[in-house]
Amino acid sequence: MTPTHTPPTDEQRMTDHGTAVADGGQLTTDGGQLTTDGGQPAVDSEQHPDRPTILVPLEVLEGDALPAGIPALLANAHVVLLGYHVLPEQTATEQAREQFGKKAMSKLQRFADTLTEAGAIAETRLVFTHDKQTTIDRLIYEYDCLAVLVPNSVERLDSVLVAVRGTVGIGRNTRLVAGLFAGTDIGVTLYHILGDDGLEDDAETLLNGVRSELVDRGMDRDAIDTLVEKSSEQTAIDSIAELGETHDAVVMGETDPSVTTFVFGMPSEQVAERFLGPVLVVQRARPTAEDETEADEGGGPEEPLSDDHSD
Repeated sequence: MTPTHTPPTDEQRMTDHGTAVADGGQLTTDGGQLTTDGGQPAVDSEQHPDRPTILVPLEVLEGDALPAGIPALLANAHVVLLGYHVLPEQTATEQAREQFGKKAMSKLQRFADTLTEAGAIAETRLVFTHDKQTTIDRLIYEYDCLAVLVPNSVERLDSVLVAVRGTVGIGRNTRLVAGLFAGTDIGVTLYHILGDDGLEDDAETLLNGVRSELVDRGMDRDAIDTLVEKSSEQTAIDSIAELGETHDAVVMGETDPSVTTFVFGMPSEQVAERFLGPVLVVQRARPTAEDETEADEGGGPEEPLSDDHSD
């Protein structure tokens, strides 16, 4: 892509080749940050339906390389690499862009090159913001991201733990797991914690159904194990963290708000303490206009966020 003139804004996008392009539109405010109104993702995810779109937030002014193992983990993904820097309230975004923008864009370009060399399709966004979570939420929605990665490092990638809570969101979970790991040598363990009133046979049926869907999406059945455990005094997060120690990465859903709070609401060092490897958080399906109309009218399905398994 031919480089274009870049207007004075705090936010820039790069294509998978790392070329900076400007978001079109007028400047607006979003959670205390300057951004542009009317910009569209540079890569059309519909052109790559088998590649899950994953948002990777990185504090761009910290560290000089991507965490170890992340390029291999995301080799089959469409990666939206968000380089962000959180500013003190009294610091203007224009000031930060002028001071750090060139250095930050250069680093993001190197990161994007590393991802594309591993096989990923990557585009990059640079944001100076006063509100990290607002920025992450906005880009999840803008790019219709299937998952968000907490990019902890991993030395090698042999096995992945996939926490399965229930039937809600199964289609999105299997799209992510198969999209990343079908055709690789990586093993997957499907994990379900049995509730107090749950039946083990029902849990095994659930996990066997998930395994069958992963096989339908191209995974090797022999590469997929299942594990059902009865609930204990530990919280679900504690159980997943403990079992995660025997795996290299963890996939979990956003269905339970406590999961999102755990991953994004705690200091990164506490997350790293419990999840030593990278964590992929599968996002809820975006409600359609029809869903919102039905909700306003008090109707609609009992589980509006569940998948119909047709995606």
